[in-house]
Amino acid sequence: MTSNLELAAWVNEAASLMQPNAVHWCDGSDTENAQLIETMLADGSLLALNPKTHPDCYLHRSNPSDVARVEHLTFVCTSDKDDAGPNNNWMSPADGHQLVNSLYAGCMRGRTMYVIPYLMGPYGSPYSRAGVEITDSPYVVANMRIMARIGTRALAHIEAGNSFVRGLHSIGELDPERRYIMHFPEELLIKSFGSGYGGNALLGKKCHALRIASWQARTEGWLAEHMLILGIEDPKGNVSYVAAAFPSACGKTNLAMLVPPLALKGWKVWTVGDDIAWLHPGPDGRLWAINPEAGFFGVAPGTSTKTNPNCMATLGRHTIYTNVALTPDNQPWWEGIDAPAPEGLIDWQGRPYDPANGPAAHPNSRFTVSATQCPSYSPQANAPEGVPLSAIIFGGRRSTVAPLVYEALDWDHGVFSAAAVASETTAAAVGQVGQVRRDPMAMKPFCGYNFADYWAHWSSFGTKASKLPKIFHVNWFRKDAQGSFMWPGYGDNMRVLKWILERCNGAAGAVRTPIGNVPHPDDIDTTGLVIERAVLEALVAFDPEVWTRELVDIAAYFATFGSRVPTVLNQQVTRIERELADKRAAA
Repeated sequence: MTSNLELAAWVNEAASLMQPNAVHWCDGSDTENAQLIETMLADGSLLALNPKTHPDCYLHRSNPSDVARVEHLTFVCTSDKDDAGPNNNWMSPADGHQLVNSLYAGCMRGRTMYVIPYLMGPYGSPYSRAGVEITDSPYVVANMRIMARIGTRALAHIEAGNSFVRGLHSIGELDPERRYIMHFPEELLIKSFGSGYGGNALLGKKCHALRIASWQARTEGWLAEHMLILGIEDPKGNVSYVAAAFPSACGKTNLAMLVPPLALKGWKVWTVGDDIAWLHPGPDGRLWAINPEAGFFGVAPGTSTKTNPNCMATLGRHTIYTNVALTPDNQPWWEGIDAPAPEGLIDWQGRPYDPANGPAAHPNSRFTVSATQCPSYSPQANAPEGVPLSAIIFGGRRSTVAPLVYEALDWDHGVFSAAAVASETTAAAVGQVGQVRRDPMAMKPFCGYNFADYWAHWSSFGTKASKLPKIFHVNWFRKDAQGSFMWPGYGDNMRVLKWILERCNGAAGAVRTPIGNVPHPDDIDTTGLVIERAVLEALVAFDPEVWTRELVDIAAYFATFGSRVPTVLNQQVTRIERELADKRAAA
């Protein structure tokens, strides 16, 4: 139980509504976790993997209808619809409560109700925030234990008088027609029903750490972002930190755990976080970042020793896999892993693998693992003060238009560039392949309030911090006329990071264009890289005609947010239009 009267009353209220057979307050101990694992092994919701090759590793298979976030059934419930904005599905708080509470009534009969106190962020950090999730899923408890800091110490943080986010979750009947993820930011409250999938059920992750936290951050003067954080160590031992945000399928986790090419001797990347960053102005005028999470909830397909060797070294022990395939000797397998599909492979639904049924591992299959197991895990990852940022990087998947990298001219231009981020959809995304979709700051599915107000909040940091990080945009996915990628990517992205740090330190050249400072081909370190000069020139090329069309699309997108769009963004549109016209006239 708890000495916090508000928390105790809320738990009692939830129990009265949901009517569980028992209530268990989670302490986060090894003993408790072992008991939960045994419970799930007994009921078949977990399968033990090969103890010789994958000690303390388990496989969970979701209901086939419950394998991903359900954005169309995710709502932000604010008193004023405009506060949620056109970037969110909206429902009034009264209607949202009525709808989901009717589903909660009696939903935990015959089940145990788990109460999970958790902390997002390092112990002892002034930037950490607490939450409590109520759930009827032991799978959620086991995953939250990896992804957050749960149990006794988190409860002590709350009982010391700190605020907390409340989260109610029930798997319900896993009926896709009765599945809702509701956010009530004005109440710091989340209500999730009908799904056991990570992003819908692990409420500390996207629901709390982004949607609710972004609302908190605007109120309290910080930023909650869908960003990785990494440290870059140069050959002299100096470490600089950057945060980076990319839409899905743009290499976010790979960059967070990057292994530099051998030709760049002495460079090393340290992983602070792979998915979420909370940024705060520090007393020294810089932005400082913490990773609120304690683990990785990563996509398995495509992960291999080629694409992400550090990630592969992280897995294989103390890991929960979800919806991957299973080899005959009980090892996890997925498309893109190093080994070919063996005979006797069992697919993610427990059937003998048949290509006619689709891939062996679900395209959104996952692994949950402690960040501390990553070989590149930063010694500063749990620093209470966080790490100071030298640069913030945004990017998307664009076959044309965007150069390999460019630097924003100033903070307002950087906010504009981030707000205009776009990415082409892939085969795994809903919609036509190659369709350009705007995804500002890579926060399209995760911002808990109106994007226009969010951009204004970003812009306000121009006067809140005196030593702001430089802002950059990258594009690893530019293609040639034959449709082939021009940049090798993966570890060679270190070459772009090196130029970015050199720009931050005033040690690298660039060419000013209307869209920002673009490197000259000679400014990118290509030591040991076989790449034609013409290809490198094309990668950093800026085409005024292409950008004239791009700017029309950007302006039209901003216009969908009406009069709430910050003036500084429209001023950037006007400036770039003028400079592009001058370029065309001079051509």
